[in-house]
Amino acid sequence: MSPPAASNGSVSTEKEGPGRLASVYSEVQTSRLNHSLPLPSVLKSSFNIADGPPSSAAGNPEEIAKLFPNVFGQPSAMLVPGDGGLAADQSLRIGVVLSGGQAPGGHNVISGIFDYLQERTKGSTMYGFKGGPAGIMKCKYAELNSEFVYPYRNQGGFDMICSGRDKIETPEQFKQAEETAIKLDLDGLVVIGGDDSNTNACLLAENFRGKNLKTKVIGCPKTIDGDLKCKEVPTSFGFDTACKVYSEMIGNVMTDARSTGKYYHFVRLMGRAASHITLECALQTHPNITIIGEEVSAKKQTLKNVTDYVTDIICKRSKLGYNYGVILIPEGLIDFIPEVQQLIAELNEILAHDVVDEAGVWKKKLRSQSHELFEFLPQAIQEQLLLERDPHGNVQVAKIETEKMLIQMVETELEKRKQEGSYNQQFNGQSHFFGYEGRCGLPSNFDANYCYALGYGAGALLHSGKTGLISSVGNLGAPVEEWTVGGTALTSLMDVERRHGKFKPVIKKAMVELEGAPFQKFASLRDEWALKNRYISPGPVQFVGPTANATNHTLMLELDAQA
Repeated sequence: MSPPAASNGSVSTEKEGPGRLASVYSEVQTSRLNHSLPLPSVLKSSFNIADGPPSSAAGNPEEIAKLFPNVFGQPSAMLVPGDGGLAADQSLRIGVVLSGGQAPGGHNVISGIFDYLQERTKGSTMYGFKGGPAGIMKCKYAELNSEFVYPYRNQGGFDMICSGRDKIETPEQFKQAEETAIKLDLDGLVVIGGDDSNTNACLLAENFRGKNLKTKVIGCPKTIDGDLKCKEVPTSFGFDTACKVYSEMIGNVMTDARSTGKYYHFVRLMGRAASHITLECALQTHPNITIIGEEVSAKKQTLKNVTDYVTDIICKRSKLGYNYGVILIPEGLIDFIPEVQQLIAELNEILAHDVVDEAGVWKKKLRSQSHELFEFLPQAIQEQLLLERDPHGNVQVAKIETEKMLIQMVETELEKRKQEGSYNQQFNGQSHFFGYEGRCGLPSNFDANYCYALGYGAGALLHSGKTGLISSVGNLGAPVEEWTVGGTALTSLMDVERRHGKFKPVIKKAMVELEGAPFQKFASLRDEWALKNRYISPGPVQFVGPTANATNHTLMLELDAQA
């Protein structure tokens, strides 16, 4: 796409800053800016909507049906070639919101929606709600035009309109959202977010339909963690890019380890609820040790079991002459260890009523096993476990430096083994946390194309009058032209959780499946990687050349297993 003639900013309810200036982009950014994106063939011409059978829920369909009486059971939709009879002269008023943490490709979802409206619904208006769901409630928005959108095409980040973690859940907040929808005369709203955000999108769709508002709501699957997926939604956007960014850094660390010959690099990676990122990065780089949280949980391993596993491999490597290595750890590891889960649950309960005092009186309320474990932990980790709770009253796992904890515990165990004569090297642990670095990179070719198709498809679903669906693009192992496009009923992804005595709808997180193809592939190779240095350094994300269109191992292995 050529740059627009002028760049006059946006129409907004509040004064705008200068935004991005394409004139100060690097050569790579500029080349991406003007890189045209392919579309699935079904989106290039007229289409019909083919509805599937009535949908159910991922769990407890009776409860989900009660919570969503207006949208439950509706069919998923698939776009198929044909003359759908959608009016090209029908102008729409569509809002879009970014919700939750950043993920590479979000700007392309917005670009896809914008281009659909420009090309298929002449005279349409698009609003970007600023700062996440709070922008909807406070009616803070920018009117998006070509000049506004252009500098963000194929670029990382969420700064076009910015994101936020607010939720629309109280009657007053729903009323504010209704008032905004009525004030802007919205035909539709696209919520770009993860599992919580898409649950919120479904609640909005339910609320708007229940109030007979014309505003339809469509979701888009976003999270670098990779835990929002099912058969109809093969992957969440951002996962591909983030894993490639992390894998480049892990590859660099591997080369450093091999070069110095004296450091063990403990790398903690994003992913509190699931270990998909850690597993994918292992498949891309072949580290010596990888801890997968779901396996730790399934085997009911203790913290000592994990420590011993790492220590055993370090000792075996030392006998082979290797006093270095790379270890990958998921951010949420301690959440997967049953004894630590019990300790955290007890701490959450105690700290909800008691103040931590220097005398340690509160510790007497811990069960003996939990008290013993707490005292066993390094002091820095003890302090992190006692940090201020999140809004839900839970420990903030992301602030617990698990990699440093493991280093200290392995160091202590190795000292014991030195005294026993089974280890005679000098152990040097180096800690790393690769987190925010992966959230806003220039989207890979896969994420750029996938996000554009998700956005364009969301526009098509709204144009067709659909609501309560999540934009779904499938057949991702094929060339882009052969991708399928449709929408999956959001309620079909849901189950309920009991919170404060009431059932709350939740989209079930997709965990690493220990019988699944990605984990099985990893499990078949990890023993060799442990003792032999099979390091791979993938290098930076590529946009041209032989590996530019390579898709992550996790998705390809899962698609092959389904074929």
